[in-house]
Amino acid sequence: MNGVVIAGVASGVGKTVATLAVCRALQRTGRVVQPAKAGPDFIDPSHHEAATWRASRTLDPWLEGESGMRRNYARGSGDVCVVEGMMGLYDGETSTARVAEALSLPVVLVVDASAGMESVAATALGFREYAARSGLDLDVAGVLASRAHGGRHEDGIREALPDELTYFGRIPPREDLEIPERHLGLEMGDESPLSTETLDAAADGIDVDAIVDAAREPEWFAAVEDEDDASARTTDAADAADADDRPTVAVAADDAFRFVYAATREFLRKRAEVVTFAPTAGDDLPDCDGVYLPGGYPELHAAELSASPALSTLADRAADGLPIFGECGGLMALAESLTTVDGETHEMAGILPADVTMRDRYQALDHVELRARTEALICPEGRTLRGHEFHYSEADPAIDARFAFDVIRGKGIDGEHDGLTEHRTLGTYAHVHPESGAFDRFVDAVAESGGGSRNGHDSSRAQH
Repeated sequence: MNGVVIAGVASGVGKTVATLAVCRALQRTGRVVQPAKAGPDFIDPSHHEAATWRASRTLDPWLEGESGMRRNYARGSGDVCVVEGMMGLYDGETSTARVAEALSLPVVLVVDASAGMESVAATALGFREYAARSGLDLDVAGVLASRAHGGRHEDGIREALPDELTYFGRIPPREDLEIPERHLGLEMGDESPLSTETLDAAADGIDVDAIVDAAREPEWFAAVEDEDDASARTTDAADAADADDRPTVAVAADDAFRFVYAATREFLRKRAEVVTFAPTAGDDLPDCDGVYLPGGYPELHAAELSASPALSTLADRAADGLPIFGECGGLMALAESLTTVDGETHEMAGILPADVTMRDRYQALDHVELRARTEALICPEGRTLRGHEFHYSEADPAIDARFAFDVIRGKGIDGEHDGLTEHRTLGTYAHVHPESGAFDRFVDAVAESGGGSRNGHDSSRAQH
């Protein structure tokens, strides 16, 4: 599968809109587009899915390791993979540049051209030369001008570019190409999708032939694809052999619980029977052997959650030893209470001994690394686990609260620990990816709980 990375010179230059425009332009030629996102973000991929009707792949070397990231890329399908970068091209230790280099993909540089012409070319040339000076094996192939007018403005940008930089087109300066924001970033793709008319207007300025010519299939792709196919056949055969022993995992899926990586959904469906439920819509917890509560926006739906029968049932089942794993928003729902920014306090499931309060500013934003203090639901004792945290809430745990992890990097719950645990319930501020091995261990625990054992399931996922 050929691929290309859409990177920005900085945050806020219009990478997401540019990515959607490129996807739309490719789709209009009849090509199948596989969207992807560099970094741990959940929100931008939701816009990819709304625009392309295909789940976006998460590509993050910290969460997945380089080999896991390549596997995740290879599990996509289509004619062209369009990877949206994060922040500026070179920003961060797991930057978009590092992702593009590891995947051997060319970079289309998005430059805000609203107040420049020749300077756009100078900026792009500097970004190209910086790669070589930094020792990166990176191909900054050319420029996509964001918020650029046509006519003289566009011509000035194109003519100023040196021969080694391709002009990939422009995104017009339109108000309807701005996606609304809230405290965790942009609004989700199904809340504020760009209309077909708007996307078409943005796609009109894309040089599709230039994008197709620049995109390439990495040399490593075929080998990883073959390896993953062989692994999938082995796993499918094992699943078929013990289909009756597959445990049932209930996954919360509604407006409060929506931050799930595509790879997580795929993994759970391979290892278990997945049933979804919507606590904010009044759904009770379905019959299951284990529960996964993803992150999301419980603070926006605290009243509905508090009134949901699912939270009471969760508390009862947790006391019986049901394995329950909650990430960030899931942790908040499993706590004693949740206080919104308006000062309203709502009772939550009451399984984990902590009160959660929303703050005006974010409390943590970083890649994290945790070490298990004891045998944890998602990690063996003494092993480390990598993830990501981004939250505006603050948890105040009880004095006698038990923690599953020491924090090596990040903030966690109290700056030193993450993973409140009670019975067989675990709630973390950290989001983890299946490539970490965390969901292997979780499903194994669920299988034991449900009477069907899948211990011994071999995984090639990264272990840290």
